[in-house]
Order: sequence, then C-alpha cells, then structure tokens
Amino acid sequence: MNYKAVKLVKRPETNIEPDNFSLVELETSEIRDGEILIKQTHMSLDPAMRGWMSAATDSYIAPVELGDIMRSSGVGEVVESKNDQFPVGAKVAGMFGWTEYLVSNGTGVSLMPPELPAEAILSVLALPGVTAYHGLMEIAKPKAGETLLVSGAAGSVGSIVGQIAKAEGLRVIGVAGSDEKCRWLTEELGFDAAINYKTADLETAVREAAPNGIDIYFENTGGPIQHAAFANMNTFGRIVVCGVISDYNSTTPAAGPSWVHVVKKRLSIQGFAMPDQFHRFGELSQKVGAYLMKGQIQYRSHVLEGLESAIEGINLLFTGANEGKLIVKL
Repeated sequence: MNYKAVKLVKRPETNIEPDNFSLVELETSEIRDGEILIKQTHMSLDPAMRGWMSAATDSYIAPVELGDIMRSSGVGEVVESKNDQFPVGAKVAGMFGWTEYLVSNGTGVSLMPPELPAEAILSVLALPGVTAYHGLMEIAKPKAGETLLVSGAAGSVGSIVGQIAKAEGLRVIGVAGSDEKCRWLTEELGFDAAINYKTADLETAVREAAPNGIDIYFENTGGPIQHAAFANMNTFGRIVVCGVISDYNSTTPAAGPSWVHVVKKRLSIQGFAMPDQFHRFGELSQKVGAYLMKGQIQYRSHVLEGLESAIEGINLLFTGANEGKLIVKL
C-alpha cells in the first residue's frame, strides 16, 4: 500500500521555507513479530520543530537528519498488529513523524482511551500539557496567592500553564498577540488579566496588571515582554524558560535583560526541555489529565487538512496566526 510522507531535505537558514521539505510516496512493508502498523490520523505542529531542523548538535535532542521523515508527535490507529499489547483498532499516540503510516515495535507508543478526541490528546495530554505541568508545578513550584505572568499565553503550552495556575489559586496574567486572544484568556479561560503585547505600553501594562509584582514568569516567546516582566519580578521570584519563539528564526538572538536584578532580587532562572522527562511522560500526562477531567482545562485547536498542509502551515506558529493548538488532520 502506498502512502505519503514529508522528509526534511534542506536546513532552514532563517525562516522555514517549502523547499526545506520533500513530499514523497512510500510503500508499507510487511510487519514482523512484535510490530504494529499505525495509520496516523492527527499530527502536532510545535515551535520546537524549528530547533529540530537546525544542524546544531549541542541542543537537548539530536537534529532531524537530512533525508529523514520530519519529526512530530501524533495520534493514530493500529490497523495491523503482531504485538499483543497493541490490538487492531487501538488508539495510540507517540512520536510518529510527518507521515500517513508507520511501522513500530511499540517503543514510545502509548495506548489512549478510545473515547478521547485526538485533538484533546494533542492539545492537552501530549507535549503541551506535560510541558506546562512540569515547567510550572515542578520547576516554578507555585504557591496559592502568588502572581504568574505567562508569555505566549494563548498558545498550546501557555494556555495550560495559566489554567493550572488558576486551579492552584494564583493570580494569572497572560500575554498574547491580539485583542481576540486576550478576550479568550480572560472571558473563557478565567485569567485575571491579559495584555496584547502588540498594542500595549508593556512596562505600564505589566505594572498595572501586577501591582504586587510578579512571583513567577513563564517564558515562551522572548521579545520586549521579557524586559517588562524582568523589571517587575519580586524578590526570590522564579523565571522558567520554556521557549523564546521570537528568536527561533533570527540569526542573532535579541539581547536579554541585565543580570543586576538577578543579584538584587535573588531570582532563580531555569530553562528546561521535555526530552529530559520523556521517561515520565505517562505519569505527567495523568497529572495534567486530572485537571482536564475536573473541567479546569479548556483547549482550542487550529486544524489544518492533509499532510501537505504542514509544509507551509508550520509557519503559523512563528507569526502567531494560529488560533489554538496547531494540528494537521490526515
């Protein structure tokens, strides 16, 4: 049986371009004992992919090799099986790549509840949710009554960070790139305040939204908000650096804040990357799922149709044009 896949054939210099990829037609092979054939139904597009495409070997995960199928997480259905753990018809999730079909021995593949929508899995229980939970609960260690500022707050990770923080009794301020996204944060997700970084005087807006200062800054984007947040950090505040998406397509990263405040205010700053925690993926996913089951996490997805849509659609992540978790429906 023939199927389509997308390979990385050229590394981006700055922006991701269509000629970085090649759409190919492959043929499924016979599965062997212990293997399963998965038909992928939904595929996740994430900002981290920009780093995976680079040639850098000093990052937290090895780059995708040229000529290999592009890396991504996804949800699918087992259509053939010679592995008793994964019966035909089972819903599964894992790092499947930009492909319609794949053969696996089950390593890194997780069984998913059949009634759970694929969009909920990729928006909450997969990488966004476990990233949000680990960064907030295990690194920032929030306390009820504290103030959290999260950049990229309408994104897949930021929106979950803010909602978990609200469930834990924090004052939550979100930063997003449009008035519509800010309304979604306050009116539907229950954030205490939201700031449109494109229109606001950021220094004033942050000061007004956080009159008692910021205890936790969850960094997803970089850019000017980083400086405004840094200037308003409380003593012994914690800064958790999950991503700096504004720098991913830049040859020279923007200058960061002065370290003077780090000393004066005894700030803690920690970056993290989820491959370090992949051995705990199931455990972390269950912890996020507990908030979801209690109705404390809402999500929205921006769904593209067809494998080919990923080639240009991935850039929605870097322009902020996506309205929710970016997913490709195959």
